[in-house]
Amino acid sequence: MFNANRIAKSLRPLLLAGVAALALSACASNRGQMGAADYSGMSAAQSRASLGELTARYRANPRDRGVVINYAAALRAAGQPDQAAAALEQAIAHNPDDVAISVAYAKALTASGRFDQSLQVLQNVIRPDAPDWNALLVMGATLDQMGRHDQARTIYVQAAVIAPGEASIETNLGLSFAMTNELTTAETHLRRAVQMRGASTQTRQNLALVVGLQGRFDEARAIYGAELPPEQVEANMAYVRALLTQQNRWDLIDKG
Repeated sequence: MFNANRIAKSLRPLLLAGVAALALSACASNRGQMGAADYSGMSAAQSRASLGELTARYRANPRDRGVVINYAAALRAAGQPDQAAAALEQAIAHNPDDVAISVAYAKALTASGRFDQSLQVLQNVIRPDAPDWNALLVMGATLDQMGRHDQARTIYVQAAVIAPGEASIETNLGLSFAMTNELTTAETHLRRAVQMRGASTQTRQNLALVVGLQGRFDEARAIYGAELPPEQVEANMAYVRALLTQQNRWDLIDKG
């Protein structure tokens, strides 16, 4: 119906965005202890302001684990994953056993396209007897970006057993199926996700995107409209339509 490769490419950043707010959680039992901001959901102006503030804080105290993880998240959201990885490499040198820093580093590596290196970092910190579900989520996102979707989905299911009811896990499952053009299955997972703990505006926008990719534009616009100002809604709808017309197959979309 449309260019599946382009769709998959457009979804890749969303896989990591879904776990941005969870990067500092030490383990499933410590859920909510230390929350990192989801900089991917901010406006450009908010993102610049946050990055400026965090840059100053990082320069003042580059060994503060909370500061460096938030600084790296803001850098990734600003499209600077290589700089994020560099900052986290310094942090790992001082905190070699810190799982949260290692997971954040893996996310930066994945965002930079250094997938094999990211997987190696994650394999080093995931304990077989007590795996960290945030680390599993990043591993799944990395595998999805490598096109290894079946393996990614197995990892997501494992993470869901450890942390049932987490929206980010169900979201990534949905995005994984969207990347392989299984949009009905993707929508099922995303509709579950929006009802779960931790569901965010990004979760709901992911659902709107998948609904729109099925040609249900009015429904997608309504979901976007509950989350975004009108100009952003129309920009998102234009993006959905552009994705659908990559191969001039518009005639196959049910516009009803």
